[in-house]
Amino acid sequence: MDSTLLPLTLTSDPRPFNQQLLEPPNSRCVLEPQANPELAPILVCALCCCFGIIYCCFGYRCFKAVMFLSGLLSGALVIFLLCHKEQVLETQLSLEVTAGIALGIGLLCGLVTMLVRSVGLFLTGLLLGLTLGIGILLGTEPIYQPPSAWVPAGGLVGLALLGALLTLRWPRPFTVLGTALLGAAVLVACADYFLEGLALGSRLGQRLQALAALPPLCWYSWVLLGTWPAVGALGVLAQWKLLAEERGGRANGLFPGFPDSTKTDPSMDSKVIGGGRKNMGSCE
Repeated sequence: MDSTLLPLTLTSDPRPFNQQLLEPPNSRCVLEPQANPELAPILVCALCCCFGIIYCCFGYRCFKAVMFLSGLLSGALVIFLLCHKEQVLETQLSLEVTAGIALGIGLLCGLVTMLVRSVGLFLTGLLLGLTLGIGILLGTEPIYQPPSAWVPAGGLVGLALLGALLTLRWPRPFTVLGTALLGAAVLVACADYFLEGLALGSRLGQRLQALAALPPLCWYSWVLLGTWPAVGALGVLAQWKLLAEERGGRANGLFPGFPDSTKTDPSMDSKVIGGGRKNMGSCE
């Protein structure tokens, strides 16, 4: 019996010649626990979770403590990155010296934001705008690709300045919104570290660089991203519930420790500050 020999063809995909070969599963979107997790990042994430809960649920009630933490962490992070990446006085500083300088300047920034009302509100608005911009940048990935890195950077700066101005004009609602969304973002970032090793953080850096042809996010990344506004909404409800309880005990119902934006009498401001200190409790 004669048989016809077909020519051999080399190809990188063997499925056309073996239809029974199944396509390998996408191992990139498989949740796997971290092997040999380090102790230091776990402790940092646990501490950040505590801060996130305080921000999300008690940001308005513990305003001064939250402002001190915001100034401390923001100032320390910025100075640490500047000193670690750039040479200071033509000398490359060690990690310990850089951390000490960042901590000292961070403490100074924390005291300023805690004691100066306008600076604290401005920083709260900046963080609110940055948090919203980051969420929008990650959420619009399937439908919008920025043409250059200046587009996302300009958008973040514009939203940050807009949030700062709105918070200075209407302190109470935007402080509640800003602290709730920021606390929810911190909680989501901690969950992202434990579940997928900061995949959302890496994607944020890629989006800021306007990189093209990025692989799609996994389903659990979208679930984490979707929990951010949900947790933020729960934080807003919790803070407004505390506000309603405090307002029931005070006739004026003003911002704890802060004068109302419509008041111009300094004597009334001092009365509000004194009344706010009584209601701040252990968070002052």
